[in-house]
Amino acid sequence: MPLLEINNLCKSFGGLHAVRDVSFSVEQGMIKGVIGPNGAGKTTLFNCIAGSLQPAAGTVIFDGRPIHRLPPHAIARRGIARTFQTIKLYAHMTVLENVMVGCHTKSRGSMVAGMLKLPFTWNEERSVRTASLQLLDMMGIADLAGHDAAHLAFGQQRAVEFARALALKPRILLLDEPAAGLNIHETAKVGELIRRIRGFGITVLIVEHDMSLIMSISDELVVLSFGQKIAEGRPRDVQRDPEVIRVYLGDE
Repeated sequence: MPLLEINNLCKSFGGLHAVRDVSFSVEQGMIKGVIGPNGAGKTTLFNCIAGSLQPAAGTVIFDGRPIHRLPPHAIARRGIARTFQTIKLYAHMTVLENVMVGCHTKSRGSMVAGMLKLPFTWNEERSVRTASLQLLDMMGIADLAGHDAAHLAFGQQRAVEFARALALKPRILLLDEPAAGLNIHETAKVGELIRRIRGFGITVLIVEHDMSLIMSISDELVVLSFGQKIAEGRPRDVQRDPEVIRVYLGDE
């Protein structure tokens, strides 16, 4: 059974069909890429999966259970984490504190318990801190733990965002254009991080415009155009698909 199933998904904004009758599945442990020209519906698709938008029709099935009517926090608790095209870090917090924020869905302590400094909250705080440091080490940036997030290079901020998403202990990670704004060296580093994340047993669904990155790391690709799926398969097969070539290069 696939870990994630998208069945006949539709989402419109007024008369614009952003996603129209899209279906595909993502197997456990794979890296699956979603590509397409600007306006193809890729981010809308992600928003429907993560719960920030509800589809007009169709279903999203995760681990055999429908999630398309759940709010984002409930979907996150089920095991789906995401990053955004625009990096969303807490600029005036340290790198470690940013990652610790990602552990909130797994913590038991309430605000009142924290204010009262109950003993179990101390233990939980230590546990969260240790787990966050381990995630930073996994991402290769443990030496940046005490730095302010605002003062990091763009590629380092991406690594912090990945670590924070992994703090939710997801089974699948949705990456929305992780190479946006990065140079060639930083993009190569992001590719290494994504492969490392898959090595931890986490499934990855990624939207990306950088063709060299997406072709090199993906097991399979889905291609969208004007909200519809026009191709799906292994990267080398998708590259040769006549409709994909027409969409990207034109009829000439």
